[in-house]
Amino acid sequence: MESLKWIIGYLKKHIIKYSISLILVLVTSLLSMINPFLAGDIVDKVLNGNQKNILIPILIAMLVVVIIKGLITYLYQLIFEQVSQDILLKIREDLYAKLLKLDFDYYNNTKTGDIMARMTGDTDSLRHFIAWVVYNILSNVSVFIFAIISMAYVNLPLTLFMISICPIIAILTVKMGIKISPTFYNIREAYSRLNSVTQENISGNRVVKAFSREDFEIKKFDNENLNYKNRNLDTTNIIGKYMPILEFLSSFLSIIMILVGGILVINKSMTLGDLVVFNGLIWALNNPMRMAGYLINDTERFIASSIKIRELLNTESSIKDPEAPIKPERIRGDILFDNVSFSYGDTTALKNISFEAKRGQTIGIIGPTGSGKSSLVNLICRFYDATEGEIYIDNIPIKDLNIKHLRSSIGMAMQDIFLFSDTIEGNIAYGCPSVSLEQIKDIAKLSEAHNFISEMPEGYDTIVGERGVGLSGGQRQRISLARALITNPSILILDDTTSAVDMETEFKIQQEVNLNNPNRTNFIIAHRISSVKSADLILVLENGRIIESGTHDSLVKNKGYYYEVYKTQFGDFNVSKEAI
Repeated sequence: MESLKWIIGYLKKHIIKYSISLILVLVTSLLSMINPFLAGDIVDKVLNGNQKNILIPILIAMLVVVIIKGLITYLYQLIFEQVSQDILLKIREDLYAKLLKLDFDYYNNTKTGDIMARMTGDTDSLRHFIAWVVYNILSNVSVFIFAIISMAYVNLPLTLFMISICPIIAILTVKMGIKISPTFYNIREAYSRLNSVTQENISGNRVVKAFSREDFEIKKFDNENLNYKNRNLDTTNIIGKYMPILEFLSSFLSIIMILVGGILVINKSMTLGDLVVFNGLIWALNNPMRMAGYLINDTERFIASSIKIRELLNTESSIKDPEAPIKPERIRGDILFDNVSFSYGDTTALKNISFEAKRGQTIGIIGPTGSGKSSLVNLICRFYDATEGEIYIDNIPIKDLNIKHLRSSIGMAMQDIFLFSDTIEGNIAYGCPSVSLEQIKDIAKLSEAHNFISEMPEGYDTIVGERGVGLSGGQRQRISLARALITNPSILILDDTTSAVDMETEFKIQQEVNLNNPNRTNFIIAHRISSVKSADLILVLENGRIIESGTHDSLVKNKGYYYEVYKTQFGDFNVSKEAI
């Protein structure tokens, strides 16, 4: 019932059109009762009654009924399909909008294949239910009821004989529905896992080839593919157990009609024309009983899919705007971490982090892999919320700021670089689509990307492959940096952005970026000392804690972790001279 209530919410906009179509279905069901009676009249009145003058009018009437029924059927099927496509469009829009609103935590715990299954297979199950299942249920039920009424009008005893097996069919149909229901949830989960394996293999095809693991991946896919096949066979086995019995009982109606009806005709209890009417209506009993299993099958698919879609639509992001969010005209870039701790579930990423960054300052962050560097800057963007402590931006608690306004004031070049399958111009202008090509070129020059872009055959109109395939790591990093700079953000976060470029290019980029906006607050995460050497404040993280902080000179003299890294990268002699 919950699934029906939910889908009716989407139907409200189309309720008049949909209701008219349902009425048209009832009209066609009624029209289906006419021709069997006219056929009976041909037998009783024309053949046996010798009223040959009415034959042509009866045949014309039968033809008119067929034409009218055909036109009405075409009309309501067209309307059902249009309504279902409109609703499918709206559901997909709602799903996509919800996916964009959900935070990083959701994506960390949800497989891409599962999301894709909801956006494709599950939504199509809903469309199929609205466009086909609903009207077929109504059509079969109404035809069945009208047929019984019509038969009872012609001959009640024969009608009672024929419907005597209906309770048995109903019981078997209900049992099949109960047993088949769980199998559709299993099919849906197996489909989701199959999608996930396929998506991972496509995304990681370079890794697979690099390690020659094609056979392993094929075996992994085959296992999920076999599981998906077996879950479908579970459903087929249940259908195979019940459907032959239902088909037999449905077909048995014809035997009852011929046997009992023949006896009644011989005994003069009914006319041959009445038996012809019954014969013309037998399909109206047979077909609904045959279709019952298939309609239950499709309804269960709809319920399983709607549950999954509703789960996604009802998922709430843990990162929300406050009731009265603060939206300053422009964020200046003063940032304060006050005893901040953060955990991913039971895993502590940051512990007791405290520091202050003033507008225009550059903060360098360095430390071993897994020390919490990216987690720290993710908190500034409010991709996650701190589990303890407070973060202030311009003396305002970060949780009181409007999220969209906050993030639009931050430019970020992430460690995991993602470029869209678009032109280079489109990728750079992604955060500010209204910028001119000249502005894009100016920013590309700042990020040392203009030269290599200009050398490409199509220049800024060059289409990059998915995730930037065809570009080197350094080229992707420079385009990503240009994309972060184009919005002229108050806060710039560079997460290992220049690791794939040479040190000379890195130095030029740093010089240009600093000159571009001296009032911007910059955060630079790096493994190279050269990337953070000129920072106003350098934070050294280890195991989620700040173990050292200060300027380059003070940290070198401190001779701690930073000193050891510097010595490794620049050699003992140069470091020893600077440490004196």
